[in-house]
Amino acid sequence: MSANTAHSVVEPSATTKRVATVLVVLYAVITMIPLAWIFSTSFKSPPDSISYPPKILFEPTLEGYCNLFTSRSRQTQEYLDSLPPPQGVCEEIARERQMVVVSPSKFWPRFLNSLVIAFGSTFLAVFLGVLSAYGFSRFKVPLADDLLFFILSTRMMPPIAVAIPIYLMYRELGLTDTALGMILLYTAVNVSLAVWLLKGFIDEIPREYEEAALIDGYTRMQAFFKVVLPQATTGIAATAIFCLIFAWNEYAFAVLLTSGSAQTAPPFIPTIIGEGGLDWPAVGAGTTIFLVPILVFTVLLRRHLLRGITFGAVRK
Repeated sequence: MSANTAHSVVEPSATTKRVATVLVVLYAVITMIPLAWIFSTSFKSPPDSISYPPKILFEPTLEGYCNLFTSRSRQTQEYLDSLPPPQGVCEEIARERQMVVVSPSKFWPRFLNSLVIAFGSTFLAVFLGVLSAYGFSRFKVPLADDLLFFILSTRMMPPIAVAIPIYLMYRELGLTDTALGMILLYTAVNVSLAVWLLKGFIDEIPREYEEAALIDGYTRMQAFFKVVLPQATTGIAATAIFCLIFAWNEYAFAVLLTSGSAQTAPPFIPTIIGEGGLDWPAVGAGTTIFLVPILVFTVLLRRHLLRGITFGAVRK
């Protein structure tokens, strides 16, 4: 019997798979190096964090996290000797630096502001985007193409280009340094992206599903919530991730419009550098903690994200 040498033109060969695997692993390692360096810096002492050449092997310490979560004050040795023994790791580390812990830092309130503003604006942007995308996809909207292009054009312009008008408007309305003002602003920036992404997903959902639901006695609203919305979950998840990444990482508007009660973590973390010198371990600790929510959110929705990116790529 002769050997069958036929092969699929679609299925990659073994050599191609090995080369692709090496390239993917190499790319993943390169992209993970900055994150690994930030994570390791958060466990270094201040001298180790600025040593040259950089230290790969070092004695880990929680000083960076203690400096992130607490405010400290330098005191004389006589005053330190008069104090009772330190309570907890952070106080012990502070005493070694001839300092005392005076109060909690402002990191947690800023981190909470980031959670409220980012997730709140993401919810509103996706909610409004779903409704708008459904309208453009299912109804005959006059000048629909022109309106969609106008919506998309707002995304083409750098948001910081309208910083001064927005600042003046917010000052008149009393929305500066408020969580509501930042949520509305991030929603306005993200809703254009949400409309365009979600319209493509909803266009892929056959109209026959809704027509069958309407024939069965459902109202248009019931058909939307019970038929269209469940099938658009993939697109909603992918859109939510992109909107959340923008709102979570946004820096320019946060610096311009917030400074106190509504300040988010991105503009707060760099200020740690100026507190008692170059405290890079505290900056690394803050950055590491700041990465956790967006990482968890993306990992939980990773399957929807992959499906959302490839949705509609293959048609039957």
